[in-house]
Amino acid sequence: MNGEVAVRLARRAVDAEAAGRAISKEEIPAGMESPKGVFVTLKTYPEGRLRGCIGYPEPVLPQGEAIIASAVSAASRDPRFSPVSEKETDSITVEVTILTVPETIKGPKSELPSRIVIGRDGLIISCRGRRGLLLPQVPEEWGWDQKEYLAQLSVKAGLPPDAWMRPDAEIQWFRGKVFTEETPRGNVVEVISRT
Repeated sequence: MNGEVAVRLARRAVDAEAAGRAISKEEIPAGMESPKGVFVTLKTYPEGRLRGCIGYPEPVLPQGEAIIASAVSAASRDPRFSPVSEKETDSITVEVTILTVPETIKGPKSELPSRIVIGRDGLIISCRGRRGLLLPQVPEEWGWDQKEYLAQLSVKAGLPPDAWMRPDAEIQWFRGKVFTEETPRGNVVEVISRT
C-alpha cells in the first residue's frame, strides 16, 4: 500500500469529521480493497503530544474503509480526548500504521523479553477478559526496554504490570509500517525505526 495515499485518506476523513461531514466509500482510492489492520494516530504539532489513536488490530475491513473508520474515531471517539475541532485540524499531524496479522507468541514467558525487538514489534495482551495493544513505535517513543514495554502493555489492558507473565495471558505480536505527515497537511514520510 502507498503510505502517502493512506495518510491523505485519513487526513480527509479527520478534516471531514471535524467539519461535521463524512467522506464516502466512493472517495477511497483504488487498490485499498484488501483487508488490513490499521491504526490512525493524531498528534499535536509541533509538540507531538498524542491527540487521538484508534484502529483495528485485525484485518476485518478493507484497507480504505478501515482507515476512514479509524481516522473518524481517532478524531471524535477516543475516550481520552474531546473531539477534534475544525480549527484544531490545522495544528495536528496524521499518522497511519499498517499492521501485519497478529500472531500468538509461543514459548516460555520468561524468554519473551529477549524475543521482542523494540521499534519493530507491536504487542497485544489478552487476559481475564481484558485486552490491550501498543503499536511498535510506542516503546521507542517512550524509551522503554522490553520488560517495561510488557509492563506498560499489561497496564494498558487494565491489568497489573506483571500480568504478561501469567500462564493465562496470551501475548500476540505484529509489525507495522508507519507513515506520517511531517507537518499538518505537509509531506508524508515513512517512519523508520531507530533499531
